[in-house]
Amino acid sequence: MNLTNTIRSRRWFMKDCGVGLGAIAAAQMMAEESTAAHLATDPLAARAPHFPGKIKNVIFLFMAGAPSHLELFDYKPQLAKFDGTLPPAELLKGYRAAFINPNSKLLGPKFQFSRHGKCGAQISEILPHTAQVADDLTIVKSMTTDAFNHAPAQIMMNTGSQLFGKPSLGAWTLYGLGSESKDLPGFVVFSSGKKGPSGGNSNWGSGYLPTVYSGVQLRNVGDPVLYLSNPNGVDGRAQRDALDAITALNQQHLAATGDPEIATRISSYEMAYRMQASAPELMDLGAESQQTLDAYGADPDKPSFAKNCLLARRLVERGVRFVQLFHEAWDQHGDLVNGLKNNCKDTDQACAALIQDLKQRGMLDETLVIWGGEFGRTPMVQGGGGDGRDHHPNAFTMWMAGGGMKPGVTLGESDDFGFNVTADKVHVRDLHATILHQMGFDHTRLSYKFQGLDQRLTGVEPARVVTELIA
Repeated sequence: MNLTNTIRSRRWFMKDCGVGLGAIAAAQMMAEESTAAHLATDPLAARAPHFPGKIKNVIFLFMAGAPSHLELFDYKPQLAKFDGTLPPAELLKGYRAAFINPNSKLLGPKFQFSRHGKCGAQISEILPHTAQVADDLTIVKSMTTDAFNHAPAQIMMNTGSQLFGKPSLGAWTLYGLGSESKDLPGFVVFSSGKKGPSGGNSNWGSGYLPTVYSGVQLRNVGDPVLYLSNPNGVDGRAQRDALDAITALNQQHLAATGDPEIATRISSYEMAYRMQASAPELMDLGAESQQTLDAYGADPDKPSFAKNCLLARRLVERGVRFVQLFHEAWDQHGDLVNGLKNNCKDTDQACAALIQDLKQRGMLDETLVIWGGEFGRTPMVQGGGGDGRDHHPNAFTMWMAGGGMKPGVTLGESDDFGFNVTADKVHVRDLHATILHQMGFDHTRLSYKFQGLDQRLTGVEPARVVTELIA
């Protein structure tokens, strides 16, 4: 190659094409500014992911309190064989339990298991409805987490960190994709069971993201959101006039400061106004057939997990991006048998009905359903009655359905006692990376600048997309 010609070519390019490069850079900057301006005025506008995603919506059935994998999905005949004996010493090396002495005796599984579907998945006798949809499930028996107490572990499962103040998975989803619903929040939360989740509102908060991306909790009784109805003496015209005046003032302030929280305020006021019509229509199950109500086991007049599952389907039908159902009832430190029977009675039928309902409506392919809690339970016994299990982060089970996952597949294994993962370990961060991938995001690129860092859901620890789960 002639060096002189090369130098000339570079000089010519920089001299004669510099204006063109400047124009390209300016065009890019203008495009970014235009996008930023659009998001500032409409932060929930639908937008494209990094690459074409397989799903549009997520329904997360969060079994708060941590269901026992050993009684539900991870059958361990060896645990039954050694029931009442001390666990092997090498199993407990370096192990910390939340409440019990790790050297407590082993407790065999309390229910029978059998194989179901063409896939032959082993499922407990107390999940008869879930067993009927076994071929639609993607079961992961090799989940692990870093936390062994409820609040930190719930926050970890929902935000990727044990520390409060991080954005939730639902908030990241809304930040990345926006919402397709103009009349309902893009991220909706329901709660059922004995109490709310231990991690509280942080499970569905927006953290350092603008608060417009937070989950909105809907109630089962009265107005779906407090103060949604107008007070006496305020008609629709007066409300619209007042709202228009407030919006005009907020838009002036937004133009002057660029504060995203002002855009959140504008969006919230407008959303609340539209929800006065859309939320009562959503909550009214009168349009649902008796056959559908019976399939879910839902009574329209009574709050329940089953009713929430049916509402979750109605929400994604209306373009809501992320729906999360918390059922806080699974913390069986004692009375394990009765507690699990009651929990499964409350949730099993509705979970299966949701999958079948989405499938028959042609919605399951674009909707990812996730089931699971914050960790598992120990193979060792807790409680004087010999009928309880402590918290256990080393191995637990979750399942998914739809959303481009491989149906009828079980991934991962734990050891003979369900204590440690022995194959295909899936950390919570890996689960998050996989969910984002199905929505069209590279988890390393979906970020938000905060405190000088490009923050992301999966943090800086290693995380992988679990391709073995993806169809």
